[in-house]
Amino acid sequence: MIFFELFYTFFLIGAFTFGGGYAMLPLIQAEVERKGWLPSEQIVNFIAVSESTPGPFAINIATYVGNQMGMKEFGSVFAGIIGAVCATLGVVLPSFIIILIVAKCYEAFKSSTAVKGAMSGLKPAAIGLIGAAVYNIGTTVFFPNDFTTNVFTGAPFYISLALFAVMAFLTFKIKLHPIIIICISAVVGIAAGFLLELPV
Repeated sequence: MIFFELFYTFFLIGAFTFGGGYAMLPLIQAEVERKGWLPSEQIVNFIAVSESTPGPFAINIATYVGNQMGMKEFGSVFAGIIGAVCATLGVVLPSFIIILIVAKCYEAFKSSTAVKGAMSGLKPAAIGLIGAAVYNIGTTVFFPNDFTTNVFTGAPFYISLALFAVMAFLTFKIKLHPIIIICISAVVGIAAGFLLELPV
């Protein structure tokens, strides 16, 4: 049944990912695509939406996927809500359980060599997962139809690249607030879509 599958899939993702929502992204993308739940373009679009909406990143994506699959399977809003709840519970529950255990046992094990070693090993793994997420999203945004020289001749590529460069400059050099960056990006994206009729 789709509800159990949603819960189980996101429970495994939540249980075996360290490093937060961005580190979960490659696993979420791989599982969702492998099961044929959503196409990669739709996942990337919702990544942009989940970044600009309140709430933790991974929870937003899990809720969205659960909602879409519930509605796709049964064709009702109620099924979509149940799917969203199952996926969200699945992704949240492992962290909740692990944090309870860590909070209970941390004082006893914080000076342990094994615990320190595990934390040292997990940091680069989390960075690697985040790097994989950046690569997957970047290739989908800049090279949606696979990497060919044709992508360098179209307006969408150059507009995406220019917008990326400008927003990176405003973020790192000007230190503009992220909310302002999100608002500017949304306005520019909407304007470009209407004026140039860019594909979504």
